[in-house]
Amino acid sequence: MKTRAFQQVDVFTDTAFLGNPLAVVLDGEGLSDAQMQAFAAWTQLSETTFVLPPTPEGYAGGADYRVRIFTPGAELPFAGHPTLGTAHAWLQAGGQPRRGGQLVQECSVGLVTLKATADRWAFAAPVLQRQTPAPAVLADVLAALGLQEVEVLAAQDLNNGPHWLGILIDSVDRLLALTPDHAALKRLNTKVGVAAKRQAPESGLIRRANREARAFAPSTHIANDPTDLEVRAFAAPVGIAEDPVTGSLNASLAQWLMADGHMPAAYSARQGTVLGRAGQVFLSKDGQGQIWVGGDVVGCIQGSVNL
Repeated sequence: MKTRAFQQVDVFTDTAFLGNPLAVVLDGEGLSDAQMQAFAAWTQLSETTFVLPPTPEGYAGGADYRVRIFTPGAELPFAGHPTLGTAHAWLQAGGQPRRGGQLVQECSVGLVTLKATADRWAFAAPVLQRQTPAPAVLADVLAALGLQEVEVLAAQDLNNGPHWLGILIDSVDRLLALTPDHAALKRLNTKVGVAAKRQAPESGLIRRANREARAFAPSTHIANDPTDLEVRAFAAPVGIAEDPVTGSLNASLAQWLMADGHMPAAYSARQGTVLGRAGQVFLSKDGQGQIWVGGDVVGCIQGSVNL
């Protein structure tokens, strides 16, 4: 075993303990796949990352570091909150980007660019592959969620590394009230992201949820929750009943919803309300059509781990 630098950060929040936590092992060299997976299972966080030097190919492409991303049950080719959280931890540990105001992360899907904005870092959403889901698959998933077909505005299979079934429904209140059959979703081997556009004025349920979140987060940027989209992510197949805040899902949702005219070229999403979190994701499309996914990151734990 070796003593390795370690951080735990909270992602997609400006207030600790209200976002999505991430464990970051800043020196993953020499660890086997089994050791990484065992540690990720031990942390029981939605993701744990291990920082490594870039491969020769990655370095030639501009990579500052390489990262491997594990859930408690499997390795992921890419994930959003680990991308932002690992970048924050790497910088806090003294990492020096090869180019000012930009980071390049190497992961299993390839090279992911991050850029510094005035307020926070954002990553470039990877290329999305999407298609209309098979009717039988969608019907089974809706049954597991407890949704009726009439409540669905649109649905797409989304794959930007992680694979999600994205579903847009017609009510934030209905979204917040969902109690999925997680065992059924695990049997279906389907991760599901469900979203609903926020309408003004807010309903009593969402006002109450926001008021409770703000009671625990007096310093958040949110006054009366001006976010445009409410999101929930159900990921039983990888050992997570509900993920607090999910960058990869929000990235693919933005690519789909913007392209099909459901959402504007810049919006913010709220996730984690039902779990008592106040996660916020900032989505925007630049002049070249690239979607950028931004969020705040807060450090919570810094030290070392014997691994």
